[in-house]
Amino acid sequence: MSLYDIPLRTLSGEPASLADHRDKALLLVNVASKCGLTPQYEGLERLQQRYADRGFSVLGFPSNQFAGQEPGSAEEIAAFCSATYGVSFPLFEKTDVNGEARHPLYTELTRVPDEAGEAGDIQWNFEKFLLSPRGEVVGRFRPRVEPEADELVRAIEAQLPA
Repeated sequence: MSLYDIPLRTLSGEPASLADHRDKALLLVNVASKCGLTPQYEGLERLQQRYADRGFSVLGFPSNQFAGQEPGSAEEIAAFCSATYGVSFPLFEKTDVNGEARHPLYTELTRVPDEAGEAGDIQWNFEKFLLSPRGEVVGRFRPRVEPEADELVRAIEAQLPA
């Protein structure tokens, strides 16, 4: 099964999939509104603005699995992200990224090792996975890697289709 085939739902509850973003470089991030890393939304939005017209998108997956740091409803999450950080990139419904109820997308993503060769569970909010325009995972960046860190920007630029 391709990552493009895994059913998703947007934050507003509409059916979706990664196929909606086929032929783009994608940065998938599990996000949270009440985390010490929440200011990373600023860098994620800057990446979205900088590269959207070159075939790139950030995709946000809110998760409440880390110390209950995403407790809000879909409407509250959307309002917070828009008002606080001006988020324009797509957000999806709350997603379990670890454990028995882990979403099938994250079952696939967590098989991919990071630069240190470690695969497995998501460590915390704001873990990032870079997908090529062909839908292949080409990079995994742990939560403390800032969105505009040199190694992440270089990896994104290497995947841009346009």
